[in-house]
Amino acid sequence: MKRTLSIIKPDGVAKDVIGEVIKRIESNQLKIIAMKMLQMTKTQAEGFYAVHKERPFFDSLTDFMASGPIVVMVIEGKNVIDKYRELMGATNFEEAAEGTIRKDFATDIEKNVVHGSDSPETAAFEIAYFFNTFEIASR
Repeated sequence: MKRTLSIIKPDGVAKDVIGEVIKRIESNQLKIIAMKMLQMTKTQAEGFYAVHKERPFFDSLTDFMASGPIVVMVIEGKNVIDKYRELMGATNFEEAAEGTIRKDFATDIEKNVVHGSDSPETAAFEIAYFFNTFEIASR
């Protein structure tokens, strides 16, 4: 089984769609094997998104991600990265397919409700950023 990281971003938490995101994950044969709510500092957000440091959106993204609570989850399943990215929809919610999380709940390209790892290597880094091995259960 493969693993990926999911984040319900501050806008998703503020909109009270945590349960809906979890429902969509679980109803697509994916298992949540770790979960917690936290609030990142600006420095923690900068560390998490360090790969984007040179991009023009880096400051606004890290400000946004530190602006409120988030829910981080480790999800496990067959083809989990591709499956979860399909569930999330395109980064730009206006281009996202009908019925995806972003199409249904996002309000702009940055406030797009969820984040998901884009590769096994990224998933390994992102999971380790938020969880130690004792916090991840096998189901």
